[in-house]
Amino acid sequence: MTALAQSRPGFIASVRAPFVSARAWLERFPLSILQLGLRIGIGAVFFNSGLLKIRSWEFAVKLFQDEYKVPLLDPVLAAQLTASVELTIPVFLFLGLATRLATLPLLGIVIVIQAFVYPQAWTEHLLWASILAFLLTRGPGALSIDHLIERHLARG
Repeated sequence: MTALAQSRPGFIASVRAPFVSARAWLERFPLSILQLGLRIGIGAVFFNSGLLKIRSWEFAVKLFQDEYKVPLLDPVLAAQLTASVELTIPVFLFLGLATRLATLPLLGIVIVIQAFVYPQAWTEHLLWASILAFLLTRGPGALSIDHLIERHLARG
């Protein structure tokens, strides 16, 4: 402990108090709003990727053939599966419907991209996986259809 802190025990408390107060104020921010933002944000990443694939289908198939080279899958089938998942699963996230289940195929896509396609982009994939893991473990929040269903089932 420094000489200043020892000489003035109230000094530490007076410096700490505003930080504790600010933290308490920030912690009152509704987690459900953050969960909604995370659902929309990560959903948009995948949905936009799916839209891009169907808007330029020939280019998407060529990417799966020449650049992505996903093992064990035909490039056309891989492009179809990926586009289908990217265009349907984010809708579930946007609505907060079957959210925890919806994160699983997207986590699978992130793992495949990281392992086989762009391993150097690990920071972006870590962000995506972290958001999806948060939604998987903590759920969609109160601003979701899942929450409404859960409340309805709890009443009945």
